[in-house]
Amino acid sequence: MKGIVLGQYYPADSVIHRLDPRIKIILALIYIVCSFLCRNIFSFVLLFMSSIVLILVSRIPLKIVFRSLRAIIFIMLFTAVLNVFWTKGEPENLLVSWKFINIYTEGIYNAVFIVVRIVSMIIGSSIFMTYTTTPIQLTDGIERLLSPLKKLHVPVHEFAMMMTIALRFIPIIVEETQKIMSAQKARGADFSSGSLMKRAKALVPVLIPLFISAFRRAGDLATAMTCRCYRGGKGRTKMTVLKCRARDYVMLAVSAAFTAAVVVINIYSFGYTM
Repeated sequence: MKGIVLGQYYPADSVIHRLDPRIKIILALIYIVCSFLCRNIFSFVLLFMSSIVLILVSRIPLKIVFRSLRAIIFIMLFTAVLNVFWTKGEPENLLVSWKFINIYTEGIYNAVFIVVRIVSMIIGSSIFMTYTTTPIQLTDGIERLLSPLKKLHVPVHEFAMMMTIALRFIPIIVEETQKIMSAQKARGADFSSGSLMKRAKALVPVLIPLFISAFRRAGDLATAMTCRCYRGGKGRTKMTVLKCRARDYVMLAVSAAFTAAVVVINIYSFGYTM
């Protein structure tokens, strides 16, 4: 649970930190799309190098970034193993053959490519939308991007407010869960041994007080918002008005060039292709 990075902002003075939150949301989406466009070793090398550049430009320590990857290590390993053992290739590329196990060169390539894709997506999305953007900025950006939907009577402001509250309370709920589990362990609770069903039952004493605490916090927040005469987004103004500057357009141009480079590499480069 300590690997959860949603709602955790890392303060620093970098170009990415100073970007407009709307631009950062668009850049994150473009980066995710580019990670799915990669098809061969050259495009994946470019993708991985771009994630390293993002870490350096954002001035976020490597240990902070690796913490966001720790929570998905099992998913990466599981996906890599599936690709190694289940990908079929050409007979001349067979590396290992033992009973029903056949490992091909294509399986190794696919496993490496999938891991690079997952790692790059997590790093890119975390840097653009989590580490360099506060929850308030993120929800303001989402609200501005979705503002055309107001003409269709979509409650954009309410949706953005729910996003703000959810992101704000994720670290609090994680911290409270750890406190409850520590208190239960002090009383003799065991969450790591026994069968899967036994461990699931051991979590019941954690979930009940956690839900009670979450509902109590929600009630207190609703009361506080009512006392402050909160009535939704109608007639409300913004203390900070979002404006795109030259650096935002430069980053969009760099992102477009990166996307074009990935497409060109996929078309003209040689080697194994997924």
